Amino acid sequence: MAFALAPIFNLFRFDLNEGHAYLLGIPWRLGIDAFMLGQIGPIEAGLNILLRLFLPIIVAAVGLMFIAWRWGRIYCGWLCPHFSAVELINGLMRRASSKPSIWEKQPLPNCKPDGSPLKQDVRWWLPTLMFAVFFASLWSIVLLTYLLPPTEIYRNLWQWTLTPNQARFISIGTLLLTMEFLFARHLFCRFGCAVGLFQSLAWMANRGGMVVGFDRLRAADCANCRSIGEKNGNANYAACEAECPMRLRPRQAKHKMFACTQCSSCLTACHTVQQANNAQPLLRWVDKENAIQHEAQVSLTGHKDKTK
Repeated sequence: MAFALAPIFNLFRFDLNEGHAYLLGIPWRLGIDAFMLGQIGPIEAGLNILLRLFLPIIVAAVGLMFIAWRWGRIYCGWLCPHFSAVELINGLMRRASSKPSIWEKQPLPNCKPDGSPLKQDVRWWLPTLMFAVFFASLWSIVLLTYLLPPTEIYRNLWQWTLTPNQARFISIGTLLLTMEFLFARHLFCRFGCAVGLFQSLAWMANRGGMVVGFDRLRAADCANCRSIGEKNGNANYAACEAECPMRLRPRQAKHKMFACTQCSSCLTACHTVQQANNAQPLLRWVDKENAIQHEAQVSLTGHKDKTK
C-alpha cells in the first residue's frame, strides 16, 4: 500500500518533468540549476551534491544494512511489495498444481498446518494468472508515477488518453512483470535481488543476529507434523518447510538459511501444529547469545548425524 501511495503524496519520487525529486512532500533539488545560472560557485554546488545526494543515500544504505545485520531481511519479509505478491501467488499456484512454482521438482503435501486438506484444483490456474497480471499492471502504473506526476498518469488512464511512451512503458512493464510473477517470484528474491543479497550478507556477518531457533530437546514433538501428514497421505510432512515462501528448511543451520526473509511463516505453522496438541511451538526467534548457542547446537548435531 505504501509503495502505491508514496508517489501520490510526494513522499518519495523523482519527477522527470520538473527535473527534481520529492522527499516527504518537499521538493528535493541538488542545486545544479543554480550553478548553471551562475548563482552559486563550484564549491557550493559540490557541497550540495554531497549533502543532498550522496549523504542521504549513504545514510539510508547504512541504516538498512544495520537493520539487516541485527534482525535479518525483515524489509523483505514485512515491507517489500514484491514479497507480498510472492506469498499470494505462491499460495494460488500451490492450490492449482500442488507446487508453489512450476520449477519445483516435487509437489508439496496436500494439507495445511491445522490438518485440513488442501486439494489441488486446476481451476485455480485462472485466479493465479489473473492476480499475476493484476500485480504486474499495477506495479507498472505505480512505477511510472515515480517518474511522472501521478495525477497526470491516473487522469490519462481514466480518460484513455495515455501518451505513446506512457502506454509503451505500462505495456512492456506489465508483460515483463507478469512473466516474473508466473515463473520467478521467490527465485528472484533468492538469486536476483541485490537489495536482498546485501541484507543477507550483512546478516551472515553477525553471529548474534536474529534467527529461527529450534528446540532440539523436544525434537520428538515433530512427530505431530508427521501425524498430520500421514492422515493426508504424506508421512514426511513438515509444516515449517511446506509454508516457507522461500523454499527453505527452517530447522537447519543459519548458513543454509541465507535467503530467509524473517516472514515468520514457519513459526506460525509450527505454532498451529503444536497448539492442536496443547504444546509450545518448537520454533522461535532467538538472537545474541541464544542465536550463537543455537548455531553451535545445530552444527554439533549436524556433525553427529554425519558420523552415524
